[in-house]
Amino acid sequence: MAVIVRAGAAPLWWPGLLAAAVGAFVPGLTGRRIGLLAGAALFLVVLGAVAFTRTGRYAELAKGATRAGRGDFLQNRDVTVRNWRRAHRWWLAGAFLVAVASAYVLPGAGGCVLAGAGAGLWLKAVRIGQRERRDDVLYWVRTDWAGRGRPAGRKVEGYRTTGPVAGDAAPGGARRRRR
Repeated sequence: MAVIVRAGAAPLWWPGLLAAAVGAFVPGLTGRRIGLLAGAALFLVVLGAVAFTRTGRYAELAKGATRAGRGDFLQNRDVTVRNWRRAHRWWLAGAFLVAVASAYVLPGAGGCVLAGAGAGLWLKAVRIGQRERRDDVLYWVRTDWAGRGRPAGRKVEGYRTTGPVAGDAAPGGARRRRR
């Protein structure tokens, strides 16, 4: 489940930094200094908003999690990340273009918003990983419930759990290190 949350972090973070860097070279209507300062403030606001929204829903679903059964289809990490990124590729491309275009009004601010959303998703995945370590389980969403990558959407009735060494993802959605 944390893999789905974490899947959007990198495709928002890196294009956001690139758009902010492009914006730093464009004078814009408000000037570089005001644009980058506004971008820094927006980065913090978006980071907090993304990281702390729907945490109650995640906790509620985690509290009612049941052990994964034989009939549950659980995807590995690479397939989950690939599916999420394919389902959202046009939104990500559009967001990047809007962030670059916004540099002509507020230089760097649009890129900082994108980067803040990516950092917020990463922080949310880290917090889920802490819960997984504390509970000594990995949380999973059945593939038929997750749809296009919504780990706490309307269709999700509950999470499934496995042991902490099951699958190819570490707690928090990172790649499992092979020893």
